[in-house]
Amino acid sequence: MKSLRFIIPILICCLSCTGNTIYKKPEGLIPRDSMIMLLSDMHIATAAKYTKNKFQKKNVNYMPFIYEKYKIDSTRFDISNTYYTSRIDEYDELINDVKKRLEEKGKIIQKELNIADSIKKIALEKQKLDSLANVKMVDSLLIKESMKDSIQGNIPQKEEEGL
Repeated sequence: MKSLRFIIPILICCLSCTGNTIYKKPEGLIPRDSMIMLLSDMHIATAAKYTKNKFQKKNVNYMPFIYEKYKIDSTRFDISNTYYTSRIDEYDELINDVKKRLEEKGKIIQKELNIADSIKKIALEKQKLDSLANVKMVDSLLIKESMKDSIQGNIPQKEEEGL
């Protein structure tokens, strides 16, 4: 009898926790395509929090900017996110779409970085060529000057003969 007192509450807890709750579509639900963009930007903002920005600051919370961009508040996001997470298959597809979007953005950013690096590399090579051209020009001027001096020094001067 004493063991039954412990087993019954444990069974009740276990059975009550196994239910899958699927919420009804709430008012003001963020549309699926907007939710994909929102979650993508949230992942980027979360990753950027610990990276120095252009003002050399770290630990900046970018979430308020994300909410402002999509004209929502955290409550509306939480309600929409809860709705989507209650539908596991749909949420899994949504998350996969977010991953695809982030991968595409990553590829675009990598291409832009490669282009920027190429431009820098070309500019440095041009700068080197320009400096080499300047050195050659200075060298050629120095050579011309020394040739003039040597030519003028090697030509015998006519001595004036007495008449």
